[in-house]
Amino acid sequence: MSVRRVAIVTGASSGIGRALAERAVRAGWNVFAVGRRAERLAELAGRLDATTGALATLALDLRTPRAAERIVSETKERFGRIDVLVNNAGGVAVGPISEQPDGALYEQMETHVIVPLALTREALPALRASKGQIFYVGSGVARIPVGTLGAYPPAKAAVRSLARIARNELQPQGITVTYVDPGAVATEFMTRAGFAGPPPRLAASAHEVARKIFAAFGTNRPVVNAVPWQTFFVAAGEALPALTDALLRRAPSLVGGSPVDADTALPAPEARVALEAAPEAPAATAPIEVQPDAVALPSPLAAALAPLAGRMQRLKLHEGFVRGLLVPGADLELGDVSMRWAGMPNKNERGLMREVLEALSGAGFLERAGDDRYRVLQSGD
Repeated sequence: MSVRRVAIVTGASSGIGRALAERAVRAGWNVFAVGRRAERLAELAGRLDATTGALATLALDLRTPRAAERIVSETKERFGRIDVLVNNAGGVAVGPISEQPDGALYEQMETHVIVPLALTREALPALRASKGQIFYVGSGVARIPVGTLGAYPPAKAAVRSLARIARNELQPQGITVTYVDPGAVATEFMTRAGFAGPPPRLAASAHEVARKIFAAFGTNRPVVNAVPWQTFFVAAGEALPALTDALLRRAPSLVGGSPVDADTALPAPEARVALEAAPEAPAATAPIEVQPDAVALPSPLAAALAPLAGRMQRLKLHEGFVRGLLVPGADLELGDVSMRWAGMPNKNERGLMREVLEALSGAGFLERAGDDRYRVLQSGD
């Protein structure tokens, strides 16, 4: 009887990660899927209930202390082994990099660089035993840095670099490391952050990118270029930086950098943080359709924060950061949350964060669990 192979996929609640988890399970793999949105993971599990492989899910913010250790230990407890680790979770902190607060900068580096390395470290014994494979999902902006995306481009450049270093380190141990350039993908990834995303005629579907990644499972491929023609133009643009920068300044829509709506887009200094795991398009091949009227409608979260909006704007506490805290079942502590936002918070910043948590508690998003401690009841989506 053959042993089923096991993959960990982060950022699996939607987008590329969701499509990859579904494809692997249907192909007979056991998958441990990690994402921020419990309801989407539950819906995915329901769809795959009667398929060939098995799916286990964990709703977790990867920046939670000891998250990597928990993911690896629960995978081994459930399935007994690890053959593939796919570091796919990501997000974008929109705005000029020179004006972003410490919290936004830390989030980018932690999500894209530190957590994947921590997962790699924790999974090494299991991957050595299985002669397994590690995937790091990068981006074209690792080679052509695009403005207005905050620390996202340098974080992805670090991913590209660390993948090469890890490949050289781990090859003698029988572990393959594969870097993925997914290309421009038709997901909510950019639109949730306030940008239009890549033009439909240029964007690949999340399911097609997932197919390319899954095809590389169990191979020794060092790089997967999911959309080869895009990789070609990225390489050309990297070789001609002055021309490329001038072109992107004049036509940011080529990389999805145009605001969703010029009348409702936030000014650059007031960047919104959208830390999500590359959410997918509503259909396998359909690009996101942004409804301008929907942009102006206040969400329940925005309504709860409305009395604090002025202070949040002055202190650069963005709604996207607050939304990212709202992972159902997670525990929040005032001091920890304040440090994740502001680095070393002063009295005003800590006071504002306390008021935000209290406002969320009053609106039903949180419940008090003690002095300065809260339990998340519902997401902010």
